[in-house]
Amino acid sequence: MKRRDFILGATSLGAIPLTQNLLEKPTIMAASKEQFAVTKTEAEWQEILTSDQFYVLRKHGTERAGTSPLDKNYSEGTYDCAGCGQPLFTSETKFNSGTGWPSFYAPIEGAVATTSDRSLFMVRTEVHCSNCGGHLGHVFNDGPAPTGQRYCMNGVSLTFEPAEA
Repeated sequence: MKRRDFILGATSLGAIPLTQNLLEKPTIMAASKEQFAVTKTEAEWQEILTSDQFYVLRKHGTERAGTSPLDKNYSEGTYDCAGCGQPLFTSETKFNSGTGWPSFYAPIEGAVATTSDRSLFMVRTEVHCSNCGGHLGHVFNDGPAPTGQRYCMNGVSLTFEPAEA
């Protein structure tokens, strides 16, 4: 079989289209208006988010490691979605992963959803806010007990609400 025939056959079977950029991050799910309680137009999101928050939460971007002050924050409180304010993680589940991003071993029950991320020539589990669909980061199976999971979150996708004294 000629290479050209193989590529054309693969694309007709639903493989990666020849025009798709393999490094391109997926956009937020098209059906988000039906799937999430909080929905906004792209212009509305841009109005309420900083440019960095918009890039991460709505365009599936990643902040540079070591740039978030939340990475080294170990105060008691709750980490909320910067897009909609939903509580996502508690300080009790935060740990220092050494990666340069805020990391947690478990989310608040029902606060996050996951999808398969097939960008950058690998398969990872992407983490989203279950309320607005905002991209938070990824979850890996190399975290501490009791879950063994590492929710590696972009700090700009979170806000911190200190516990009441």
